[in-house]
Amino acid sequence: MAEKEKKEEKEGQEFDFDLGKVKFGGIFKGISDLISLADKVTKEAGEIKKFGEIKGLPKEAKGIYGFSIKTLAGGKPLVETFGNIKKTPKGPTVEEEREPLTDVFDEKEEVRVYAEIPGVNEEDIKLDLKGDILDILAKSGDRKYHKEILLPVKVKSETLISSYKNGILEVKIRKF
Repeated sequence: MAEKEKKEEKEGQEFDFDLGKVKFGGIFKGISDLISLADKVTKEAGEIKKFGEIKGLPKEAKGIYGFSIKTLAGGKPLVETFGNIKKTPKGPTVEEEREPLTDVFDEKEEVRVYAEIPGVNEEDIKLDLKGDILDILAKSGDRKYHKEILLPVKVKSETLISSYKNGILEVKIRKF
Protein backbone atom coordinates (compact mmCIF):
# COMPACT_ATOMS: atom_id res chain seq x y z
CA MET A 1 0.00 0.00 0.00
CA ALA A 2 1.33 3.43 -0.88
CA GLU A 3 2.34 5.74 1.97
CA LYS A 4 -0.43 8.25 1.09
CA GLU A 5 -3.11 5.51 1.17
CA LYS A 6 -1.88 4.31 4.58
CA LYS A 7 -2.07 7.85 5.94
CA GLU A 8 -5.62 8.37 4.56
CA GLU A 9 -6.77 5.02 6.00
CA LYS A 10 -5.34 5.92 9.44
CA GLU A 11 -6.82 9.42 9.48
CA GLY A 12 -10.15 8.36 8.01
CA GLN A 13 -12.41 9.72 5.35
CA GLU A 14 -13.16 13.44 5.22
CA PHE A 15 -16.66 14.86 4.62
CA ASP A 16 -17.73 18.44 4.06
CA PHE A 17 -21.25 19.18 5.39
CA ASP A 18 -21.17 22.85 4.28
CA LEU A 19 -20.53 23.70 7.94
CA GLY A 20 -16.94 22.51 8.00
CA LYS A 21 -15.02 19.36 7.27
CA VAL A 22 -15.28 16.28 9.48
CA LYS A 23 -13.03 13.21 9.41
CA PHE A 24 -14.21 9.70 10.22
CA GLY A 25 -11.84 6.85 10.85
CA GLY A 26 -11.20 3.82 13.01
CA ILE A 27 -14.37 2.79 14.84
CA PHE A 28 -16.33 5.43 12.94
CA LYS A 29 -15.82 3.67 9.59
CA GLY A 30 -19.33 2.19 9.76
CA ILE A 31 -20.81 5.64 10.34
CA SER A 32 -18.78 6.92 7.41
CA ASP A 33 -20.18 4.18 5.18
CA LEU A 34 -23.71 5.00 6.34
CA ILE A 35 -23.22 8.68 5.56
CA SER A 36 -21.93 7.75 2.11
CA LEU A 37 -25.04 5.63 1.54
CA ALA A 38 -27.33 8.44 2.69
CA ASP A 39 -25.50 10.87 0.40
CA LYS A 40 -25.96 8.48 -2.54
CA VAL A 41 -29.67 8.07 -1.80
CA THR A 42 -30.23 11.84 -1.58
CA LYS A 43 -28.34 12.42 -4.82
CA GLU A 44 -30.48 9.81 -6.61
CA ALA A 45 -33.61 11.47 -5.21
CA GLY A 46 -32.24 14.92 -6.07
CA GLU A 47 -35.52 16.29 -7.42
CA ILE A 48 -37.30 15.62 -4.13
CA LYS A 49 -34.39 17.13 -2.20
CA LYS A 50 -34.17 20.24 -4.39
CA PHE A 51 -37.79 21.13 -4.89
CA GLY A 52 -39.76 19.29 -2.19
CA GLU A 53 -42.32 18.02 -4.69
CA ILE A 54 -43.11 14.82 -6.52
CA LYS A 55 -44.24 15.04 -10.13
CA GLY A 56 -47.61 13.52 -10.96
CA LEU A 57 -49.46 14.60 -7.81
CA PRO A 58 -52.18 17.27 -7.75
CA LYS A 59 -50.99 20.65 -6.41
CA GLU A 60 -53.45 20.50 -3.49
CA ALA A 61 -52.19 17.08 -2.39
CA LYS A 62 -50.55 17.07 1.04
CA GLY A 63 -48.12 14.25 1.26
CA ILE A 64 -45.42 13.10 3.61
CA TYR A 65 -42.65 10.83 2.47
CA GLY A 66 -39.41 9.90 4.15
CA PHE A 67 -37.03 7.08 4.75
CA SER A 68 -34.98 5.68 7.57
CA ILE A 69 -31.69 3.87 7.11
CA LYS A 70 -30.74 1.31 9.74
CA THR A 71 -27.51 -0.66 9.80
CA LEU A 72 -28.06 -4.31 10.61
CA ALA A 73 -25.56 -6.78 12.02
CA GLY A 74 -23.01 -7.46 9.34
CA GLY A 75 -23.20 -3.86 8.12
CA LYS A 76 -26.03 -4.35 5.62
CA PRO A 77 -28.27 -1.26 5.56
CA LEU A 78 -32.06 -1.54 5.72
CA VAL A 79 -33.99 1.31 4.11
CA GLU A 80 -37.57 1.72 5.39
CA THR A 81 -39.97 4.28 3.95
CA PHE A 82 -42.78 6.05 5.81
CA GLY A 83 -45.48 8.57 5.00
CA ASN A 84 -48.61 8.61 2.86
CA ILE A 85 -47.22 8.76 -0.68
CA LYS A 86 -47.37 5.35 -2.36
CA LYS A 87 -45.99 4.17 -5.69
CA THR A 88 -48.59 2.62 -8.00
CA PRO A 89 -48.45 1.45 -11.64
CA LYS A 90 -50.20 4.71 -12.62
CA GLY A 91 -47.70 6.84 -10.70
CA PRO A 92 -47.50 8.22 -7.16
CA THR A 93 -50.69 8.61 -5.12
CA VAL A 94 -51.41 10.28 -1.79
CA GLU A 95 -53.20 8.00 0.65
CA GLU A 96 -55.50 9.26 3.39
CA GLU A 97 -53.53 7.38 6.06
CA ARG A 98 -49.85 7.89 6.80
CA GLU A 99 -47.55 4.98 7.43
CA PRO A 100 -45.66 5.75 10.66
CA LEU A 101 -41.95 5.24 11.13
CA THR A 102 -41.49 2.12 13.26
CA ASP A 103 -38.76 0.11 14.97
CA VAL A 104 -39.08 -3.54 16.03
CA PHE A 105 -36.74 -5.02 18.65
CA ASP A 106 -36.54 -8.78 19.23
CA GLU A 107 -35.34 -8.97 22.83
CA LYS A 108 -34.66 -11.96 25.07
CA GLU A 109 -38.18 -12.42 26.48
CA GLU A 110 -40.31 -9.98 24.50
CA VAL A 111 -40.78 -8.08 21.28
CA ARG A 112 -40.89 -4.29 21.49
CA VAL A 113 -42.39 -2.11 18.79
CA TYR A 114 -42.03 1.68 18.67
CA ALA A 115 -44.12 3.80 16.30
CA GLU A 116 -44.03 7.56 15.74
CA ILE A 117 -47.65 8.73 15.59
CA PRO A 118 -47.77 12.37 16.68
CA GLY A 119 -50.95 14.42 16.90
CA VAL A 120 -53.32 11.74 18.19
CA ASN A 121 -54.62 10.86 21.65
CA GLU A 122 -53.91 7.52 23.31
CA GLU A 123 -57.60 6.57 23.19
CA ASP A 124 -57.55 7.06 19.38
CA ILE A 125 -55.01 4.25 18.92
CA LYS A 126 -56.28 0.75 18.05
CA LEU A 127 -54.00 -2.28 18.17
CA ASP A 128 -54.90 -5.65 16.66
CA LEU A 129 -52.62 -8.66 16.97
CA LYS A 130 -53.36 -11.69 14.80
CA GLY A 131 -50.66 -14.34 14.97
CA ASP A 132 -47.40 -12.62 14.14
CA ILE A 133 -48.95 -9.51 12.54
CA LEU A 134 -49.46 -6.35 14.61
CA ASP A 135 -51.88 -3.85 13.07
CA ILE A 136 -51.62 -0.24 14.29
CA LEU A 137 -54.46 2.16 13.47
CA ALA A 138 -54.77 5.70 14.84
CA LYS A 139 -57.28 8.39 13.84
CA SER A 140 -57.76 11.83 15.38
CA GLY A 141 -59.17 14.69 13.30
CA ASP A 142 -57.14 14.95 10.10
CA ARG A 143 -54.33 12.73 11.46
CA LYS A 144 -54.68 9.13 10.32
CA TYR A 145 -52.02 6.45 10.66
CA HIS A 146 -51.98 2.78 9.67
CA LYS A 147 -49.30 0.12 9.55
CA GLU A 148 -49.17 -3.67 9.55
CA ILE A 149 -46.00 -5.02 11.12
CA LEU A 150 -44.74 -8.57 10.66
CA LEU A 151 -43.22 -9.56 14.00
CA PRO A 152 -39.96 -11.56 13.96
CA VAL A 153 -41.23 -14.37 16.26
CA LYS A 154 -44.45 -15.88 17.63
CA VAL A 155 -45.84 -13.93 20.58
CA LYS A 156 -48.53 -14.34 23.25
CA SER A 157 -51.34 -11.96 22.24
CA GLU A 158 -52.77 -11.84 25.77
CA THR A 159 -49.52 -10.25 27.04
CA LEU A 160 -49.71 -7.17 24.78
CA ILE A 161 -49.04 -3.97 26.74
CA SER A 162 -48.86 -0.52 25.18
CA SER A 163 -48.09 3.01 26.26
CA TYR A 164 -48.18 6.33 24.41
CA LYS A 165 -46.20 9.43 25.33
CA ASN A 166 -45.05 12.48 23.33
CA GLY A 167 -46.16 11.01 19.99
CA ILE A 168 -44.35 7.68 20.50
CA LEU A 169 -46.29 4.44 20.85
CA GLU A 170 -44.49 1.61 22.66
CA VAL A 171 -45.85 -1.93 22.42
CA LYS A 172 -44.46 -4.86 24.41
CA ILE A 173 -45.47 -8.47 23.72
CA ARG A 174 -44.03 -11.55 25.46
CA LYS A 175 -42.61 -14.36 23.36
CA PHE A 176 -43.80 -17.98 23.44
